[in-house]
Amino acid sequence: MSSVVQKASSNVRAAVSQRALTFDKLKTALFFYVVWTNSLKLYRHLCARGIASTLTDVYKWVAQKVILLVLRMPKMKKKVETEMAKAKIDIESKLVPQGPNVIRHLSLPSQGKTSDWITQEMQRMDEEMGNEVDWRSGKLSGAVYHGGPDMEQIIVAAFQRYCVSNPLHPDVFPAVRKMEAEIVAMCLRMYNNPDGAGTTTSGGTESIVMAVKTHREWARLEKGITEPEMVVPESAHAAFDKAADYFKIKFHSIPVDPVTRQVDLKRVKRAINANTIMLVGSAVNFPDGNMDPIPELGALAKKHNIGLHVDCCLGSFIVPFLDEAGFSEFPDFTGTGGRKKVPLFDFRVPGVTSISCDTHKYGFAPKGSSVVMYRNAELRRHQYYLNPEWMGGVYASPSLAGSRPGSLIAGTWAAMQYMGRDGYLASCKSIVSCARKIGQAITDSIPELYVLGNPPASVVAFASRSPQVNVLEVGDKMRQKGWHLNGLMRPAAVHIACTRLTVPIVDQFIADLKDSVNEAKLSPSGQGSMVAVYGLGTSSAVGPKMVSRLATAFLDALYKA
Repeated sequence: MSSVVQKASSNVRAAVSQRALTFDKLKTALFFYVVWTNSLKLYRHLCARGIASTLTDVYKWVAQKVILLVLRMPKMKKKVETEMAKAKIDIESKLVPQGPNVIRHLSLPSQGKTSDWITQEMQRMDEEMGNEVDWRSGKLSGAVYHGGPDMEQIIVAAFQRYCVSNPLHPDVFPAVRKMEAEIVAMCLRMYNNPDGAGTTTSGGTESIVMAVKTHREWARLEKGITEPEMVVPESAHAAFDKAADYFKIKFHSIPVDPVTRQVDLKRVKRAINANTIMLVGSAVNFPDGNMDPIPELGALAKKHNIGLHVDCCLGSFIVPFLDEAGFSEFPDFTGTGGRKKVPLFDFRVPGVTSISCDTHKYGFAPKGSSVVMYRNAELRRHQYYLNPEWMGGVYASPSLAGSRPGSLIAGTWAAMQYMGRDGYLASCKSIVSCARKIGQAITDSIPELYVLGNPPASVVAFASRSPQVNVLEVGDKMRQKGWHLNGLMRPAAVHIACTRLTVPIVDQFIADLKDSVNEAKLSPSGQGSMVAVYGLGTSSAVGPKMVSRLATAFLDALYKA
């Protein structure tokens, strides 16, 4: 009996020992798996960012933490909060009307107002605010892409006819459905993909966000990628970063060449890995108006079987007409032999899988309209949201919105029909000629400034080559002369997006720019809005956080009645 018990006991100990050994092996395997996966992530990050950039990021992170600790000290914290409070008050004073005579409409009127009262009240509010920019004067960088008074009448008539329409119900509004499909078809042909697919959206940001979502879903279903990454030039629109934040996609920001302003292809190659879902290129980018090497990016995308989105939101109805308008070559503002042929950028480039185009920019359609295009309908299906089990019925939507304003679609269709190919070609000729005249004038006759890269289309950005001239100060001086331009960072620069309104006053812009440079050199104030905001953003490791707080205060003020 004793031997039987001993044997059983021995067997139990052996079993327990075996299980313990197995458990230890599992723990060891798990440990090495965690080490391996994190090492792989670190390796991929180093490949994408490089050792120098990674060390710089680490230094910035440490510096930020140290400075934030210092700013939490009672004395410093009080000082920062006091300055931020002053800035908030200043922002609100500029946006929100003040004073005892301001009439506010904070609740519904007990009885409805007449149309005459509404018209008069709108006029009174315009006068009350008193600081609306006279955009018709043309001293505005982008923002308003005006097709002329005749175009206004065309769009208003379309709005009136379809003001209650909603393409969510195509059986109720079949004409709007037809117009939307035709808008997409016209854009696809303009970008050389008549057999492709696309949808309309509310603007360039939604077009970009939808393209990123589409590639994420495609990569998950077709390639099994569950930790997606995207490789994006630092000059690309912030909407890509926004999309990555929304959809939890790792975002690799790739530097651009300081002279050509095109994305560094070597860094792009290093950043691609097994989790990469897409690359991005711009034609043209928003900050300085330059064009990325789309054919080379397309070759990389095709080689690795990943997407390539080309952002033509700003290029829209300009870049497709460059060749025909006589602008087949880049200008040579840098003196580095920039007069090379503008390369293909559309669906003729193998590897391009999607393109975004804003109809509400140089298409002169009403604000709130854009198009995202795909190489084929199969890829577009990954953009859709489908819910066949909702208790309210089958729900399906092509983009972010459910209900959408059919009046905008009608206005866009009407604008495109009114302009026609010849109209857009003439528009391209005048606008690009205007931009190149500005670029050439800066290069030839304003030695204190230089043009960033060789922008081929409608945008010209300029920076300072003289230590005596702060280009942001120049931007503030231009504002005093009525111009509303865009400030940039890395490097500090200012840009103008030329429109049809800029064309007749291009000589005045050049003259005012020369005067502003001289004024900034002789009597810099260092107190303008461009200097304050963009200077703060690059002043220290916590500069961006401070600017973010100011931006938050600005957004809050937008909704303060």
